[in-house]
Amino acid sequence: MSTLDALGQGFAAALTPWNLLFAFIGTTLGTAIGVLPGIGPALTVAVLLPVTFTLDPVSAFIMFGGIYYGAMYGGSTTSILLNTPGETGAIATAIDGHAMALQGRGAAALTTAALGSFVAGTLGTAGLALFAPALATVALEFGPAEYFALAVLAFAAATALIGRSLISGLASLFVGLALGLVGIDPLTGNARLSFGIPQLLDGIDVVILVIGLFAVGETLHQAWRHGRGERKPVQLRRFVGLTREEWRRSWPAWLRGTAIGFPLGVLPMGGSLIPTFLSYLAEKRVSANPEEFGHGAIEGVAGPEAANNASTAGVLVPLLTLGVPSSATAAILLAAFQQYGLRPGPLLFDSQPTLVWTLIASLFLGNAMLLVLNLPLAGVWTRVMLLPRPLLFAGVLVLASLGAYSLNRSLLDVALVYGAGALGLAMRELELPLVPAVLGLVLGPMGEQQLRRALAISEGDVTVLVSRPLSAALLALAVAALVVPWLVARRRKARRAN
Repeated sequence: MSTLDALGQGFAAALTPWNLLFAFIGTTLGTAIGVLPGIGPALTVAVLLPVTFTLDPVSAFIMFGGIYYGAMYGGSTTSILLNTPGETGAIATAIDGHAMALQGRGAAALTTAALGSFVAGTLGTAGLALFAPALATVALEFGPAEYFALAVLAFAAATALIGRSLISGLASLFVGLALGLVGIDPLTGNARLSFGIPQLLDGIDVVILVIGLFAVGETLHQAWRHGRGERKPVQLRRFVGLTREEWRRSWPAWLRGTAIGFPLGVLPMGGSLIPTFLSYLAEKRVSANPEEFGHGAIEGVAGPEAANNASTAGVLVPLLTLGVPSSATAAILLAAFQQYGLRPGPLLFDSQPTLVWTLIASLFLGNAMLLVLNLPLAGVWTRVMLLPRPLLFAGVLVLASLGAYSLNRSLLDVALVYGAGALGLAMRELELPLVPAVLGLVLGPMGEQQLRRALAISEGDVTVLVSRPLSAALLALAVAALVVPWLVARRRKARRAN
């Protein structure tokens, strides 16, 4: 079956009234929660994850897709009007977006963000539909050594590129790997890190840890740091959209941002932080008025926002074809697949074609819904941001507690959620990035299993990890991901010393 035929069948399934309803609910919920200060897409998906467990997989993942795209867009509204990015991908948008809002051009900033999100999201989803099946075909050649090398590459890239330093990234990674070891060793049958608690012999549910680290941890952090202070968003003037000059300056930035964001989103680089800042720097370099950047340049909003949404689509490529998440939100989506007994990877396109292609088709529909929703409802989202912080924090904690309890009807799960939340708070206070921890938690067991399988096949010969060109190349890239940033930092330090 060709890609267009498969996508057509996906649209036929997604365009049913029932699935359109879930796409609409997902985009609306994702945007509404995403615009709240401090609430990013990872936290949004984590909080709403247990809500979907009563749905069939197709409807659930259509809703997840809407939540994912909606929350990514909602962060731009918070960044522009409140100068409070809900997630790292919105930081670059806040630089010029909030400056535009202070100048009374908030409506133009929101318009270029919405249109840029639509353009980049549509092109990025088209890239997902075109390239994911081809990558899945290549991934069929992967053996245990290649999958282990791929996990190592994901660990190395996230560790080196996210956080203040390599040490902080490694510390976070080891926390996630340790949490992933809890339970019974699948090879020896021995209990690991269960501390004599029978309920831990099956391991800690990934959803429990994700809800704790993100939803509870972020809520405790926000309450600890900002609980007493209320920030007022910049009020919008009459929503007039873009002028002719702003259109002229925006559309090339949307295309450049898409070209930067999608391929970098595919790579295991920790999400949208790097693509958005690269897009911002690229726009400043090609601009005829670079002095405007930092003071309200519309390209400084259009480019990064397009890169943000294009990378969002790109992140789904390795998730669906290799089962490897390259961002925190993708790791949470991987946990959702596991809850439904589904294993993302090269066989997913053959074993669950209806699910995959309906999900991709629903992303196109959800992207259009976001454009229709967000342009006329910008004023509504402004009022949502006025929700009192104590009410917001209490609501998130109640949802997290109910979601944790609903998984297994166990109070231990609720206790574990708050234990993971305390750990998430400590990591934030110590400025340890969460992405390496989540990747270690989700990919650690898979990496361990594939390493043991490769060594068992080779009868203990470790050279099996580098004997095939693909696994050797992936491990070489992992080493480069760790060494190159360190060398660049040393060179910069040496230049400053001279």
